[in-house]
Amino acid sequence: MVRPMLGGDAEPVIFTRVQPRPLGMTVDPTPPSLQLQMLEKLLEPWTDRLVDLYLSKANVCFPLLDEDSFRDQYRSARDRISPAVLACLYANSLTYWKFDPTLSPERCPDQRFAWNLACQVLYSELRHSPGISSIAASLLNVGGRPTTSMLGNGVQLGAAISLSHSLGLNRNPLPWHIPQSEKFLRMKIWWCLLIHDRWSSLAYGTPPRLRSDQSDVPLPTVEYLSANGQTSTKTQASAVFVALVGLTQLLEVFLDNVYRIKLSPSDLPVDDLEARLGHWVDTLKGDTRKVILRGTHLDSPGASNLRLAYLSTKLLLRRIELNHDKQAADAQAPKIDRRYSEVRHTAEEIVSLVQELEDTQLGDFWLPVAAFTFSHTVTFLIRCALETEDDPLSLSQSPSLHLAKELLDALRQHQDRHGWDLADISLAQHTEVVDKLLTPDPADDVLPSTFLETQQQLMPEFPFMEDMFSYTNLDFLQS
Repeated sequence: MVRPMLGGDAEPVIFTRVQPRPLGMTVDPTPPSLQLQMLEKLLEPWTDRLVDLYLSKANVCFPLLDEDSFRDQYRSARDRISPAVLACLYANSLTYWKFDPTLSPERCPDQRFAWNLACQVLYSELRHSPGISSIAASLLNVGGRPTTSMLGNGVQLGAAISLSHSLGLNRNPLPWHIPQSEKFLRMKIWWCLLIHDRWSSLAYGTPPRLRSDQSDVPLPTVEYLSANGQTSTKTQASAVFVALVGLTQLLEVFLDNVYRIKLSPSDLPVDDLEARLGHWVDTLKGDTRKVILRGTHLDSPGASNLRLAYLSTKLLLRRIELNHDKQAADAQAPKIDRRYSEVRHTAEEIVSLVQELEDTQLGDFWLPVAAFTFSHTVTFLIRCALETEDDPLSLSQSPSLHLAKELLDALRQHQDRHGWDLADISLAQHTEVVDKLLTPDPADDVLPSTFLETQQQLMPEFPFMEDMFSYTNLDFLQS
């Protein structure tokens, strides 16, 4: 209280200090905590539900956080959780809002505004008190959907990788004298970091930052990920994650063929690449093997994302094989034609996967870079059509172009019915181009010149190097 000096005959006036903050705000909060409180006010009263949604939808497939310890801390000591982790978790979970029966009838908060607040919290923490929690928060941010800034994601991922090396996450913690839970948490964060680094490299066209010869962290096993009394659904999700990490390790060899600048034809072990991919498939067991070989059991958490990751790796293999055969001194037309056919067959598997996705799979966990797989698939199909057809009429009847159209139609359906953000990039980039190439007008006098212009001007925008990879040695794509 503030008591004014008494004077005269007037009655004294007593003032009470009032904190100029909304009810529930803590006293003297740090900047990250204050921004987190703003975000929580935006999301009330659904913050608890969003945490449950993230842990059941995303974390079960991508175990960045230890669920049991996080839930305990969230209930009893929330102020000890990193504000950046909580803020990015809230924003990340908004992707699943429309697929949740409890939340879908309610108005979803503005995702863009939520992400802006979460980014402010993360940047503040990275500046003032970076730690392992900052790496987890960065991965929650990079793994958020929809993707709106590739450069921003690249910068955050680079910072997380630099910090992870500083904190020794690239080393095997199992022999260390630290709690078992901390050992597993360090390994989980490293595996998730590795996945984002490799698949972002494939999507963004930048070389990967992490190399397997600079880390001795063991590969995950179901035992590392499982807890006592774990449900069969979580066990299946753990098996899918183990397979995804194994495929991510294999992807390094493929990316090395793409990004190595000084690479001679003898350094391209094309046959070895296919053998390695086949060996990885042979190591799979149970339902996970059926996901890869048959495209079934996609109701398992994370299975659809794993299936798409495998097909994108297979499509990358087909591109490398096609390039290798076209560069060969004894290149033969029948062999190259067979390569084009193999590309179409792999692309058709991707089209079939997208067409068969149901509500359960659409609302499941997906890496955000999956959006670029669809874009790259359409891009390469357009390129194949332009390279194999000689005139506009035959181009409009090209099987490759019709496959691209089928993929875009399926993505459009998912976007219209469910607002599926992973369809946005491909639809925005390719719908107009594919429609134009499929509907030539024979009465149009400028059609032949338009076709030639499409070949000469659009093809540099669709090659492997320009669309999928920024730096590569694949000369046939530099036409």
